[in-house]
Amino acid sequence: MTRIGRSVLAAGLVAATAVASWGVTVVAHAATTPTATFSRVADWGSGYEGRYTITNGGSSTVGSWRLEFDLPAGTTIGSSWDALLTSAGQHHTFTNQSWNGTIAPGASVTFGFIGNGSGTPSGCLLNGQPCGGGTTPPTTTPPTTTPPPTGTPPPATTPVAANGQLRVCGRQLCNRNGKPIQLRGMSTHGLQWYANCATPGSLDVLAGEWHADVLRISMYVQEGGYETDPRRFTDLVHSYIELATARGMYAIVDWHMLSPGDPTYNLTRAKTFFAEIADRHRDKTNVLYEIANEPNGVSWGTIRSYAEQVIPVIRARDPEAVVLVGTPDWSSLGVSGSGGGVDTIVANPVAGGNLLYVFHFYAASHGDAYYDTFARAADLLPLFVTEFGTQDYSGDGANDFTMAQRYLDLMAARKISWVNWNFSDDFRSGAVFTTGTCGSGQFSGTGRLKPAGSWVRDRIRTADDF
Repeated sequence: MTRIGRSVLAAGLVAATAVASWGVTVVAHAATTPTATFSRVADWGSGYEGRYTITNGGSSTVGSWRLEFDLPAGTTIGSSWDALLTSAGQHHTFTNQSWNGTIAPGASVTFGFIGNGSGTPSGCLLNGQPCGGGTTPPTTTPPTTTPPPTGTPPPATTPVAANGQLRVCGRQLCNRNGKPIQLRGMSTHGLQWYANCATPGSLDVLAGEWHADVLRISMYVQEGGYETDPRRFTDLVHSYIELATARGMYAIVDWHMLSPGDPTYNLTRAKTFFAEIADRHRDKTNVLYEIANEPNGVSWGTIRSYAEQVIPVIRARDPEAVVLVGTPDWSSLGVSGSGGGVDTIVANPVAGGNLLYVFHFYAASHGDAYYDTFARAADLLPLFVTEFGTQDYSGDGANDFTMAQRYLDLMAARKISWVNWNFSDDFRSGAVFTTGTCGSGQFSGTGRLKPAGSWVRDRIRTADDF
């Protein structure tokens, strides 16, 4: 199932070269000194994704950079990438990472952030000088409404635009018209370790090149996750929901509890977290809630009791959203232990509608017994595979593409949605990118994909007929 003891990578994000085209733009007036331009890449009313592009218009190489600005009261920064951020009240300072400080003549680098609120940066200084160049204060041009960044599909063709608010009809996940559909996508790795792999640039590739329908936002509760800094991790999840929304993908909010395996250990935390997430995003049609990743060591009765306490917190705020409920023994439908199997769940289901039960598998470890249980459950329960791999249960080792394809064929026939683990450059074979990809920012194409990455990319790209 989900892995323990992962190595921690230093978070460092890619330096891009394109200026995004939405929003307020600070105009550069001088070509002989470095200048900076600001764009709103996406805006969702209560916040936005902002980017600065720093351009060296001179004849000498820039060795480092420092950009600072003020935000008005009521607007804060939720997360940032491709720069080191320090803040003092409403004053925010971004400095280069070790790998993107040098800017050759004529070259550019970018960094970005999520603004919580509507306020636009003001008083921008780059290396102590006005961001527009020289000593002339920057001016602004009116917002434009050109298309989203390259790689992002136009809104009319996105999965969310095609399907709208999802619901569970019978044993199927259905779109707003009641048509059974299958979503296919990727899960992030733990945000505390691999946030540099889930960036605006990588998500452009996931949406635009891979044609993914769904992003699973994997927020660990323990293992250096939510319990260490609830505010930071809640804000990260807010940010990733907005990034997925801007790209037309569905977003699964994964409460990634694993150890301890009793979900009631985190009951109070879960209620607090899901109350805020559901309250903030209640008007969206693309958010699904996975309330317990892999319960283990407890009975189905305990899991059901936990679900029936957390789900009302979500329903009070987001009554139409689909909720995903983990199943016994690492979401194996009870095959990996004795916490209760399919018959137990069928006889004692979680109260309420719009619910899907979760199954996880790793093809090199989970053979016929797991497959047969899953196939039987598909006749009795509404299911969603929120995590699977082509390797063993550690997410590593040799790929068993044959067994994995058996599962995918079954899921295609039954319209069971799935998400693959994981969209990172972890050294294990189950991470789709080769080690070092996330630091380089080179996500496009297939050159940096491991075998498992190429395999799952091909299968995500063959989208369901919406």
